[in-house]
Amino acid sequence: MRNYSKETEMIIENNERLGVKPALLLHCCCAPCSSYCIDYLHKYFKITLFYYNPNIYPPEEYQHRVNEVRRLVNEMGLTDEVSVIEGENNSEVFYNAVRGMEHVPEGRERCFVCYELRLRETAKLAREMGFDYFTTTLSISPLKNAAKINETGEMLADEYGVKHLPSDFKKKNGYKRSVELSKQYNLYRQDYCGCVYSRR
Repeated sequence: MRNYSKETEMIIENNERLGVKPALLLHCCCAPCSSYCIDYLHKYFKITLFYYNPNIYPPEEYQHRVNEVRRLVNEMGLTDEVSVIEGENNSEVFYNAVRGMEHVPEGRERCFVCYELRLRETAKLAREMGFDYFTTTLSISPLKNAAKINETGEMLADEYGVKHLPSDFKKKNGYKRSVELSKQYNLYRQDYCGCVYSRR
């Protein structure tokens, strides 16, 4: 079994040896998941957060989450180092992608399609804007399939010609630290992943 966390460390160590700080487009799903990822990665990468989550329902939940991401960057005092880009919020893109999977249990094929939907848009933007790497905060969740996330990221890296940063951010107490940072910054911690099906 691959140790994605160790792979991340090895890339960081190699970049430090080379004296480079690469540009990373980091897809983010919410502020709590982003907190540790930003805290960990901003020392080694020039980070741009990409909030692209057309799966999130209802619209006010979507807006609450993106506002919290922006507030987190401000509260962490990183507005000069970490920028935020908001993608297009077209929920029909998500519903079309998962049509026929409405009753698939949480954590299975419907979620895998959702991973790819969001990571594809991230990889595409990373290529357009000339980023060195792209990845996602999704792997910090104990409920998300890190192997599938990384498999998807690597497939898209080949397709779009941008390096995927392997990740399993829940490792090395990453998830625990995200909970601590959420308390420190009084972040809104949602009780469902985001889509209408997970909410049900």
